[in-house]
Amino acid sequence: MDAFLTSLFALLIAEMGDRPQILCAALAIRYGRAMPVILGLGLATLLNCLISAIAGSAVNQWISEDPVQLFYALSLIFAGIGMVAWRRPVDLLEKWTLGPFWTSFLGLFILQLGDKGQFILAATAARTDAWGFAAAGGWIGVMAACVPAVIFQEKLARMLPVRAIRYIGGGIFLLIGAIIALGAWGII
Repeated sequence: MDAFLTSLFALLIAEMGDRPQILCAALAIRYGRAMPVILGLGLATLLNCLISAIAGSAVNQWISEDPVQLFYALSLIFAGIGMVAWRRPVDLLEKWTLGPFWTSFLGLFILQLGDKGQFILAATAARTDAWGFAAAGGWIGVMAACVPAVIFQEKLARMLPVRAIRYIGGGIFLLIGAIIALGAWGII
């Protein structure tokens, strides 16, 4: 259950105001249809979560507990930096002519591949033997962050203090990551 809840809340916070959320809103506006975008998001996110969790599970088998804790700490630290740092604009895939589902699926799969959420999820799965729970929690977390962007589109930024959530969430990730890293090194 730890893997499920940790990945759910971490990815929910990490995706608020992030590039996948912005791309989901832009695709929903462009196509005027929410369901194909949500289905593309769901499948892309599911595949990315499974890849991350299975990779994290493999890491669990190869290395001992302190390096796994350091891996987890670094995933949070880098996520925190990514949340408070400047980001380049999102490519809205305006030249893609694959239709709403395939544009959403392929665009979001590529965008999420190697993103901070994948590293947090892999590190969470590496800490436990429950990679399936980590994948499920991560999938629900990303969906909970991005589906409202599809439904509410640009109104979401007015409804939620997305920028404040990003900065506060990034600061929390940095703090927790630093504490875990110091513990992994045996300093605290």
